[in-house]
Amino acid sequence: MNAVKIADLKNNLSRHLARVRKGGEITVLDRDTPVARLVPFEHRQNASPGTSRAASDAAAERVADLARQGIVSPGDPRALAGWLNHHRPIPKPAGSPSAVDVLLQMRRESTR
Repeated sequence: MNAVKIADLKNNLSRHLARVRKGGEITVLDRDTPVARLVPFEHRQNASPGTSRAASDAAAERVADLARQGIVSPGDPRALAGWLNHHRPIPKPAGSPSAVDVLLQMRRESTR
């Protein structure tokens, strides 16, 4: 993996993108601090708006994305899919305001 400073990336963007197109990865540095990673774009065959995927496929995709970022190392995808299926988000109680409504109300009440 190559590391590139922002100025070099701006001045040689086409050359760096050509390297990424060929499968390379580039870490973008801001004053020697990593701030971004350029990776090849992965085309998905069944990815279109409104297309629903199985929960296990979505879980495997989430784990793969986190693994590419170096945040996690993948374990058993079936176990993760099972865990995600059994740990659904808690539904909002009926009649309670949404998070957006609460935020807007807080902004209206703010004295700043």
